[in-house]
Amino acid sequence: MTRKNIFLSALFLLLAGLCVYLYKDRFLPSPIQIGHRSMAPRGAAARRSQGDAANMIGFLLNRELRLSSVKVFAVSDIETNKTPQATWDLVSDSDSVPVKSFIYGENIRGMRPSQKGAKALPLRPGVNYRLMIKAGSHAAQHDFVPQERSPANPDRQTAESN
Repeated sequence: MTRKNIFLSALFLLLAGLCVYLYKDRFLPSPIQIGHRSMAPRGAAARRSQGDAANMIGFLLNRELRLSSVKVFAVSDIETNKTPQATWDLVSDSDSVPVKSFIYGENIRGMRPSQKGAKALPLRPGVNYRLMIKAGSHAAQHDFVPQERSPANPDRQTAESN
């Protein structure tokens, strides 16, 4: 090999290594991002949650995921207890249906409560909670604070109070 060929080969390997180093994150899956939305219960959901003090919470994911575990804890319980009690705990025995959003306490297709017959406990307004999800080998968490339940029809209440 001539010096020119050796130099060009080394330059090519150096540039290829630099490209792999700079773009290595492009080949990794993006992290799971979770958001939440507070919603006043309406219709059948309002009748089911008649005694709840907090609005319903809907969770939004940045992409569709096959969830394998969903847990909600009060953050104060996580900080003070070694084994905190989950207010909502779902698991999947097999592949669950891919979801991009779900509502606290509602069924997610392909998932079941971790303990037979267990139901989600009502959320308390103003308390800090943490949602922890797993989807295969990926995991994410999101903190949220439920808002106090707003009236079902605020226009009707103001009309009745006048």
